Amino acid sequence: MDILITGLLLGGTYALIAIGLNLQYGVARIMNLANGEMLVIGGFSAFWAHTNIGLSPLLTVFILAPVAFGLNWLIYRVMMVPLVKRAKTRGQLEVDSILATFGLSFVLVGLMLAVFGGDYFNYSYLAVPIRIVGDTYALNRVMAFVMAVIICGLIYLWLNRTRAGMSIRAIATAPDAARLVGIDVRRLSALTFALGGAVTAVGGAYISTFLTLDASTGVVFTLKALIIVIMGGVGDVRGTIVAALLLGVLESFVAALIDPGLTLAAAYAMFITILLFRPQGLFGRKPT
Repeated sequence: MDILITGLLLGGTYALIAIGLNLQYGVARIMNLANGEMLVIGGFSAFWAHTNIGLSPLLTVFILAPVAFGLNWLIYRVMMVPLVKRAKTRGQLEVDSILATFGLSFVLVGLMLAVFGGDYFNYSYLAVPIRIVGDTYALNRVMAFVMAVIICGLIYLWLNRTRAGMSIRAIATAPDAARLVGIDVRRLSALTFALGGAVTAVGGAYISTFLTLDASTGVVFTLKALIIVIMGGVGDVRGTIVAALLLGVLESFVAALIDPGLTLAAAYAMFITILLFRPQGLFGRKPT
């Protein structure tokens, strides 16, 4: 039971990392390789606010979310719209966005190094034990898991119960057909890209309460998020959540019962297995 709960808590962390990228890639079709850097920016912001003005990360996110939303909206309008206009196919847009955001990741790393320096950073917040089913866990990890559940639940309900959410799902499935029925594809793509970036930054703020970060660690989070998005199915929030939880539980079992050094190998083994038998992901649709 201890291994299972530890895995679920880890999976909740992975869901926070991946849900923003799935929104950006699944709808706007932007493979954002600067996703991890946006997460680290969120972590830096929470760290700075807590250590300098004593602001709780739980309150910092209410400032961080709209700022990150605006920053990502600006990135989409300035960097991505020209790529969208010139791309003749979705495939070309994906390739162009990979190159553009790969360069953006270096720019963000450089800015963080200039502002915060190259040292690792961490801080103590809710680092107290809490008992669950007879075992002890860190409260900050439990808090991050609870927030992951809330955020993922709200996004799922928004996408499936609101008119804007259904329009976004239509864009993810068939953007050309969505234009024919009057959906403003460009505006909603910008909205979704900005929302994905805001969710990623908020996730970084929660994760910073128990992980040590530095300006160059974003690439690790980007790779992990990419694995989860592909395993779960591009554009499907349910798939992202399930894949994140499966990955967390698998890594927890491998670390506890076999060898902690094999967790990454186990993650890639599961990734390859799903690609072999479900290349469209756990919840993705087969191409027609």
